[in-house]
Amino acid sequence: MSFKDLQLNRPLLRAVAEAGYDNPTLVQEKTIPLVLNKKDVIVSAQTGTGKTAAFALPILKLLYDQQDAPKKGKKIKALITSPTRELAIQIENNFKTYSTYTNLRSTVVYGGTSIEPQKEVLKKGVDILIATPGRLLDLHKQDIINLDYIKTLVLDEADLMLDMGFIDDVKKIERLCTTDKQILLFSATIPYKVEQLANTILNNPERVEVAQNSSTSKNVNQVLFFVPKKNKIELGLHLLRNTIKGNIIIFRRTKFGVDKLEKTLLKNGYKADSIHGDKSQTARQDALTKFKKGEINILIATDVAARGIDISDLDAVFNFDLPNIPETYVHRIGRTARAGKSGMAYSLCSADEKPYVQIIQHLIQMQLDVIEDHPYPLDPKAKKEIHKSPNKSKYRKGRKSEASKKKKKRWY
Repeated sequence: MSFKDLQLNRPLLRAVAEAGYDNPTLVQEKTIPLVLNKKDVIVSAQTGTGKTAAFALPILKLLYDQQDAPKKGKKIKALITSPTRELAIQIENNFKTYSTYTNLRSTVVYGGTSIEPQKEVLKKGVDILIATPGRLLDLHKQDIINLDYIKTLVLDEADLMLDMGFIDDVKKIERLCTTDKQILLFSATIPYKVEQLANTILNNPERVEVAQNSSTSKNVNQVLFFVPKKNKIELGLHLLRNTIKGNIIIFRRTKFGVDKLEKTLLKNGYKADSIHGDKSQTARQDALTKFKKGEINILIATDVAARGIDISDLDAVFNFDLPNIPETYVHRIGRTARAGKSGMAYSLCSADEKPYVQIIQHLIQMQLDVIEDHPYPLDPKAKKEIHKSPNKSKYRKGRKSEASKKKKKRWY
């Protein structure tokens, strides 16, 4: 199948060809016709499969074909919400690329930076708005954004938005839009919370599932090292000297851990930088730019970078700390082995993290390859239960009963 077979118009086909896309991916083949038919859609697909183009291209075609608004005084007709600034910026870049030969305008708004320049762009009028929930609602409250003309609402990485505590914001945004809008919900995983949201706001949605929900790419070789917590830094340095090569993203659970590891790597002569929630947007973008340009080869991050960071030719993901949410593991290692390429995922596991290994293996339906031959082995007594089948009732650490969930708005 070609993009022409998907009934895209000439300006979009020209832009797609110049972007180097030969044929649509499976998720694009399945999703684009549904969006063009104005169906509500729930899409579950692995990261790196082309989800952004799956909603961007049909949205652009629908808006281009309407041609019902002059260039001056444009109204926002498509709204894409994203949980992180980095992902929002990436989506905006994709829209700019695909709309090169149209007169459609798009822009992106997000927090952590001055609101005034964003106001100025919005006042000139745009067709498509990409936004993080908090900044979007701030601008709406100030009467800068009008959602009365929305034809299509996209919730991208919906599960992360809900896990980050955006569920109330998402519901409010949905209510502020027109009642007859089309809603597209995209994510690499569709857990129970997302299903609940979809049931309340989508209208008879079509479902698109590419690969097993919560599965990992077969092109990622996943290995695990058991190590005492006190020796993680030493083993990390050992692996970087002898095993892990190329362009690497290292994930840590906390901002403090990111800063500590960055100082250690810089002290040991590595070219590294970091991104996390306490850094300014400018600093985060500078770090990503240096990484993409090859000025550094190691990027250390909290899970703010686990979604939406589109980095080509990433050789390895290094889980310095294992995540306590198993879906996060899927998203982390999805940064490598994109577009059919191969990649490596290395994970360190201390004794207190062994429950995370169990739930990750249960989710991805496979056991991680354990590397025993390294200088800092974990006491066998501390890891003896790792490979036991996990109790399904303990699928996620911290899983609460329905009654306790009602007492606390956020369970993670």
